[in-house]
Amino acid sequence: MQIAILLYDRFTALDAVGPYEILSRIPGAEVVFTAAKPGPVRTDMDSLALTAEVPLSEVTAPDVLLVPGGPGTADQLRDEAVLDWLRAVDRATSWTTSVCSGSLLLAAAGLLTGRRATSHWICLDELGAMGAVPVPDRVVVDGKYATAAGVSAGIDLALRLTGRLAGDRVAEAIQLVVEYDPQPPYSAGSVATAPAELVASLRATGLVVG
Repeated sequence: MQIAILLYDRFTALDAVGPYEILSRIPGAEVVFTAAKPGPVRTDMDSLALTAEVPLSEVTAPDVLLVPGGPGTADQLRDEAVLDWLRAVDRATSWTTSVCSGSLLLAAAGLLTGRRATSHWICLDELGAMGAVPVPDRVVVDGKYATAAGVSAGIDLALRLTGRLAGDRVAEAIQLVVEYDPQPPYSAGSVATAPAELVASLRATGLVVG
């Protein structure tokens, strides 16, 4: 089972690495990082790079596709080569997935038209304008398309996907191995629970999301 994770300049690290930490532990899974050309790809913080092992041209029929988000999403929305690649590999996937603003790329490729999907809270209106049906849930599954909300939600998506691919017991074992037991010190992780003035402030500053 090949799991392909797309990389591009200024993607958000946890969007890719969080799901990788889960999915790479599925027995028999092969995870490949892929980009337009092989080599290091810088994240949005610029202090970290992940290595794309193979170019997009050599990843033609992955079983699972995962598209992370990040500030670099905006440039990729205009990259027809990337959008064509997404359309092409989607024909072979059992699962096509995204984290955060990565769902905008799937929508731009026409893969989410009329489908329920989610994204970072600040991107939901844009996602709807691109033809998807935006849902403010942490993980949304519609057919073979699974989308996650912002950044950390990619871990939840990966665990749910692991349960579908390998069974609940394997997913539970992986969750325990990585000790994924969130107990955040603040309750500001959702627009539903964060202080209203904080949400308004971030909207006003034109937050660039992952």
